[in-house]
Amino acid sequence: MRRPAAAKPVKKVQIKAKAKANANTKAIAKATDPAMDIAVGRRIRDLRRIRQFSLETVASRTDLSIGFLSQIERGLSSPSLRVLATLADVLGVGIAALFGASPNADGTSDQVVTRGLQRPELKLWRTGVSKQLLSPASADNRLNLFLVHLEPGGSTGDELYTHDGEEAGLVLEGEMMLTVDSETWSLKRGDSFRFASRRPHRFSNPANDAKAVVLWVNCVTGTG
Repeated sequence: MRRPAAAKPVKKVQIKAKAKANANTKAIAKATDPAMDIAVGRRIRDLRRIRQFSLETVASRTDLSIGFLSQIERGLSSPSLRVLATLADVLGVGIAALFGASPNADGTSDQVVTRGLQRPELKLWRTGVSKQLLSPASADNRLNLFLVHLEPGGSTGDELYTHDGEEAGLVLEGEMMLTVDSETWSLKRGDSFRFASRRPHRFSNPANDAKAVVLWVNCVTGTG
């Protein structure tokens, strides 16, 4: 007696359908990623123009090429957290000012509460790092609270970087490797930290299959 011929084709159709659905999901995710680069680039360009800085001026103060800066402003290149921190210093703002939120016309804000569904988010999708701004947005804010998500293997890069201010945090989920100067620590849920941001530092998620979530505070102490 022959086995039903329909058994194998049904399985293949199901597999193909699932693969197609996964491909569509990935395509949608990728399609939204460049939009974040464009938004961040416009915000950097606007802040540069408000301060009447030329691309040449910013390039000379950051050691970044004019071409690279132009690509960032046009959304053609996705900057790392290290690059964004450097640009924020030169533009005289905290990194929260690059989120593209909309404070009052004079750059200040009298907002006290930020609702969970209103959090501005900065996704550095190429490096697996995203930051949600928990505190009210304002270009004048010196103290900002973030929720940092590190995808498996996500990091700020191999190079140590510095910027203005102080920072502190608490690991809520997963594990984070934190390097400050020449020392590295493995921080897990419940561990916390604080250091001056002018000390060379970097951080990463060493896990291959788990996200890390960190409550992070940045305090800007100068104007760059």
